[in-house]
Amino acid sequence: MVKKITKVKKTAKSKKTSVPEKRERYFEAVGRMKTATARVRLYTKNSEFIINEKKLDKYFPVLRFQKNAFSPLEKMKISDKLGVSVKVKGSGLSAQAGAIRHGISRALVKFNPEFKKRLRKAGYLTRDSRMVERKKPGLKKARRAPQWKKR
Repeated sequence: MVKKITKVKKTAKSKKTSVPEKRERYFEAVGRMKTATARVRLYTKNSEFIINEKKLDKYFPVLRFQKNAFSPLEKMKISDKLGVSVKVKGSGLSAQAGAIRHGISRALVKFNPEFKKRLRKAGYLTRDSRMVERKKPGLKKARRAPQWKKR
């Protein structure tokens, strides 16, 4: 018994006619303080404040850091109208809160350029460039010399 080989005809791929999802509109900016970097997105629809997939109060248990990160939205009186999503890394919690504040301020300026004057006056648009000084050879730390002894 001999099998007959038949060729399978390739059909053209059918195009999907589904409607693509309408993405939420957002304004993105990067904020920095010391060695912390925060990528901030301001959403116009929801009003959640998410940092590294955690709620604000879970990521910053200290109230001072929460207020520092949230202050540009309170200054502009739009904290209930915009949602914030942040990816932050580097440095400590205090510098991360400052980086988030800087990023939110920059994104708010993109959202509404009229906010720039008030945010600049409050000092939220200024990048804090302080970083740890490097250790020099022959010293114990960046500037600390070894103890001198006479004999």
